[in-house]
Amino acid sequence: FLPETQMLHQILDMLSEIIPNLSSSNIHLNSYFLFTQDAICTLNTLQTNASALQQVRQERNHPQQQLQAMQGFLERAGLTVEELNRLNIIHVTGTKGKGSTCAFTEKILRSYGFRTGFYSSPHLVQVRERIRINGQPIGKDIFSKYFWQIYGRLEESKVDGITPASGGTMPAYFRFLTILAFHVFLQEKVDVAVIEVGIGGAYDCTNIIRKPWVCGVASLGIDHTQILGDTIEKIAWQKGGIFKPGVPAFTVSQPEGAMAVLRDRAKEIQCPLWLCPNLDDYQTDGTALHLGLAGKHQRWNASLALQLSNSWLKRRCSPGKSSRMVQPATSFRPSSEMMMGLANTEWPGRNQTLRNGEVTYFLDGAHTVRSMQACVDWFKGSAAQHEKNASGPVARVLLFNATGDRDSAAMLKLLVPCHFDFAVFCPNITEAIVSCNADQQNFNVSVENMLTRCMDNQRSWHLHNRGVDQGGAGLLIEERLVPDNQADTLVFPCILSALQWISQGRDAVLADANKQVLAVKPNIRAKAAVLREAAQIHVLVTGSLHLVGGVLKHLSPTYSN
Repeated sequence: FLPETQMLHQILDMLSEIIPNLSSSNIHLNSYFLFTQDAICTLNTLQTNASALQQVRQERNHPQQQLQAMQGFLERAGLTVEELNRLNIIHVTGTKGKGSTCAFTEKILRSYGFRTGFYSSPHLVQVRERIRINGQPIGKDIFSKYFWQIYGRLEESKVDGITPASGGTMPAYFRFLTILAFHVFLQEKVDVAVIEVGIGGAYDCTNIIRKPWVCGVASLGIDHTQILGDTIEKIAWQKGGIFKPGVPAFTVSQPEGAMAVLRDRAKEIQCPLWLCPNLDDYQTDGTALHLGLAGKHQRWNASLALQLSNSWLKRRCSPGKSSRMVQPATSFRPSSEMMMGLANTEWPGRNQTLRNGEVTYFLDGAHTVRSMQACVDWFKGSAAQHEKNASGPVARVLLFNATGDRDSAAMLKLLVPCHFDFAVFCPNITEAIVSCNADQQNFNVSVENMLTRCMDNQRSWHLHNRGVDQGGAGLLIEERLVPDNQADTLVFPCILSALQWISQGRDAVLADANKQVLAVKPNIRAKAAVLREAAQIHVLVTGSLHLVGGVLKHLSPTYSN
């Protein structure tokens, strides 16, 4: 057994082979230096405070207590469950695609002129991204105003010594943000609130909603197994927990076991459940539906969004109509507003391409095996199109991280055939200095644990590359620029240092004089000759939405503002 500090120093010793003069003092993230973000720093304390940890321990074996506690928190914040009915909610769960489905749905309804609220997670760069009005993250002044209203009410009504299950303590991070989102949407008088489930459905704190207008279940897969269960059937049971009596629910094509469970849940809860048609079945007079989000898997998300928005619009336009009279989920003729909504939807960090000079970044927050396969398919096609226009050889780099109980090894195995010249690993730490943005602070995992996970990922990559048939079909490009049998690998202590090494000064945004550069040792710089000499550098960033968010913070100033 190694004490925490000794373990950290051993990890730093290994990293010092890449970056000299590295110590725990310059990678420690300290929120006290971020006094300009008081509200966010206060919010971050809810990640690790004693009550939050106690809630996790107590509710792990009693998940039904989560909704009981949530109702207590809601009431102490000055809200009631009945008030939430005024938000005309669309409630969406799923393993893969629930965020994109919500984004499509919100954009469609906004195209009709409705004032929309949209609650999603996680955020990429700014925590305010989780709460949107008319597609835009709420402003800093609005966030601060409503944050202190809710925080003050909860702090004043806190009762020491009472169990978390009663809702008498301070709520944990996600619960607080959920309450804040409801408060913002009520105060800002939205016409519709699109609410994305956090984890699961049945016991998720968003399921405090009693009377949504319509519910949706996006594609299901294996994720969060310690919370939701280790089979697709157990996970489907949790997801179906958002169904409500008489409220129409829609889903997409699912694995057989999952679909059977969803049917049983719908029958048990007494709600109509409809299966969405393929996007090609919608009647468009021969005009193909154009989607603003890339990737074949987005077609199912778009179909689900069309059904959700259509069901909501029917009720809005026919308020006296019973939800039991909703027509089956057959194809229909999308309105011009629907088509415009699908075409203009933006959802950063999912199948997103961003070019800065001679470096092109392919960003996708895939973090399950199924979503990673979709990411690989998208990357191969998109990168191949970009390579056609290159004036010379293209270097390919993977930037990867995974967190929690995600199966890193299985995801990395899927990425091997992409034929990367380098595989780079780093934790979800934006910068290795104390001036980092408080929005991306994570106090639930220690720095040393994050770095240890990166090194585990590096070892998994090496294992998967052993004995790989490099001449197999389906490779992006037949020959790599690095002549070895496998991609070279590196581990960096933060996202910025990884990006600076990968880009080699060829990305003007990263070459900004205001960004601190961590010097690397000569032998590590020598490895990058391929990157400096290539006509273009293609970088796939994947494995974690938090990693993608940290990358966007550095690459696109608009996301940081």
